[in-house]
Amino acid sequence: MDKVSGRLTVFFQEPFWVGVFERISDGELTVCKVTFGSEPRDCEIQTFILKNYARLRYSPAVTAAVKKESLNPKRRLREVRKRVRDTGIGTKSQQALKLQQEQAKEERINFSRRKQRQEKERAFELKQQKKKNKHRGR
Repeated sequence: MDKVSGRLTVFFQEPFWVGVFERISDGELTVCKVTFGSEPRDCEIQTFILKNYARLRYSPAVTAAVKKESLNPKRRLREVRKRVRDTGIGTKSQQALKLQQEQAKEERINFSRRKQRQEKERAFELKQQKKKNKHRGR
């Protein structure tokens, strides 16, 4: 059975509070960024996770080394404090978010190109129809 681990990091990124969901499955990291707005309380974060976790759009997978979690809760707490103080978001997460952003940008560009092309074709057809009608004397 595959092991899947997840982590949520909430931090302040001027002017909003942002949450980064990281999911590691089969040695591949996927990330999703969520903007909360004002500072969320723990109960609000838990409610958000329960209601919206299934709808989160994760980035494409990036290979990542899977670390075995230590079982000591005090050590884990120290590591979390150190990670938040020193690094904020991990570089792998940033790469995954950037990749997701680039894909969304490319989708928007392709969509607008298709729409523009369709509009040009429609305008051309209208011109042709007008020409035919004029030629027929209408």
